[in-house]
Amino acid sequence: MPASRRLVLVGGLAAAGCSSLAVTAGGVRRMDPALDGVVTPDARLERLASGFTWSEGPVWIAEGAYLLFSDVPENRIHRWSRAGGLSVFMAPSGYDGPDPSVFREPGSNGLIAGPAGTILMADHGNRAIARVDLATQVKTLLATHYRGARFNSPNDLVQASNGAIFFTDPPYGLKDMDRSPLKEMAENGVYRLDPDGGVHRLVDDLTFPNGVALSPDQRTLYVSVSDPARPVLMAYELDGAGGIRGGRVFKDFAALAGPSAPGLPDGMAVDRDGRLFATGPGGVHVLTPDGRSLGLIDTAGAAANCTFGEDGRTLFITAGDRLLRLETLTRG
Repeated sequence: MPASRRLVLVGGLAAAGCSSLAVTAGGVRRMDPALDGVVTPDARLERLASGFTWSEGPVWIAEGAYLLFSDVPENRIHRWSRAGGLSVFMAPSGYDGPDPSVFREPGSNGLIAGPAGTILMADHGNRAIARVDLATQVKTLLATHYRGARFNSPNDLVQASNGAIFFTDPPYGLKDMDRSPLKEMAENGVYRLDPDGGVHRLVDDLTFPNGVALSPDQRTLYVSVSDPARPVLMAYELDGAGGIRGGRVFKDFAALAGPSAPGLPDGMAVDRDGRLFATGPGGVHVLTPDGRSLGLIDTAGAAANCTFGEDGRTLFITAGDRLLRLETLTRG
């Protein structure tokens, strides 16, 4: 396992049922005056719940007004709402077979809203992209293979307006990762799953592709690379058919990574103006569409992912053992 997105997990965590609105350590660091139009200088980072092993993949469910997020190693999806607090929504969320020992992370990872009444899931344990009915929790596997080979462990996903799903496939779910005997392909790729079920590999040269997002105009695909040797956020130009025209380093986090800024590039959210809220060393980095750093939401520990919810201005952050919330001035 690279010295990576699991850097700061520690023992002695509070029980996962513990919920609090306490202001957490960290806060907002302003790097550019333009941040004041995105997050107020006195914005408070609140801890909503803690005690998770590795929280990930948050998605806001507007119909019902609640948040779902994964605890990937524990093979669970949790639910949180203002009215009901914290509860377990789905367990197991991923692998439900007889031998979980072949996985280091058997649960669901990235979650996004799907067609009405469903979510779409990057399912580590089933090594698949799946759809889950929220009412019945019935799971349908949408894609499990590329050219006859099983995926490694799909990690994160985003859906375009035409229904295509872009997703990453690092080996994080497998025990021994790249050395796992279950790994059927050498590449850790980035893929597109079309509505007709066709699967296309778009990128095959990234070591640990992780988070994925689309720009508001859907012309740019962002992919984070959680490799301590090359912690970067990539941007790929998309053609009209959803293919890749070219890639470039959008943000290089190498100079920021270290013991005082735990975490690596992972999940991200995009606001309506195209700004990225990208997890990386130290927390969540607020970046303009041209890559300028406006500020850092310091989560006092590694952050895994984030999403907008409630009225669209609330940023929910999954940060290792914690679920955090920050009110912003923008909308997702």
